[in-house]
Amino acid sequence: MNFFDVLLLAVALSMDAAAVSMTNGMTVKPGAKTTLLTAFLFGLFQAVMPLIGYYVTEAVSGAFREAFEKISAWAAFLLLAFIGGKMIADSIKEKKEAKNEQEGVPRGEKTLSFGEMLAQAFATSIDALAVGISLKMAAMSEGLFPAIGWSVTVIGFVTFLLSLLSVRLGKLIGNKLADKAEILGGAVLLLIGLKILLF
Repeated sequence: MNFFDVLLLAVALSMDAAAVSMTNGMTVKPGAKTTLLTAFLFGLFQAVMPLIGYYVTEAVSGAFREAFEKISAWAAFLLLAFIGGKMIADSIKEKKEAKNEQEGVPRGEKTLSFGEMLAQAFATSIDALAVGISLKMAAMSEGLFPAIGWSVTVIGFVTFLLSLLSVRLGKLIGNKLADKAEILGGAVLLLIGLKILLF
């Protein structure tokens, strides 16, 4: 596995984080500090998870590895389904309140808590554990260039960069979607969770 392979792997791994970042941009409208922190956490988790998988490969081989992959897929699905479902439920609740009071909560006032950031980062990076196992196998059979340290750095940096860009894109899309953005964002998170679970 060469540097170009690792770069492609980094882009593929970062797609879930980028999609969630876009959803955040559409619905939460995070400020610069929150955007940077979220992107940093996405990048950090995407880098650390393969590293963990790389160093525990021997412990998760054979049938246990298959069971581990199933458990990790369910954990990611449940976390994203909870966050997405909460977004949809909050949006419906706000619409009902707005109808009763003739005024809604402006989207700009919504915030993203640190706990929600951590949950998103963890949920979108669980599948990267299996990638760490693949990187270890590549290192054992055909060799890995760059070395694991550089490989996970590339994965983390690419995820960080794409997450930042996706928040900006999400803000642009969110402005056009107005009150439908939160429901759409929740649906996107549910679909990402289903994709992780089924594929």
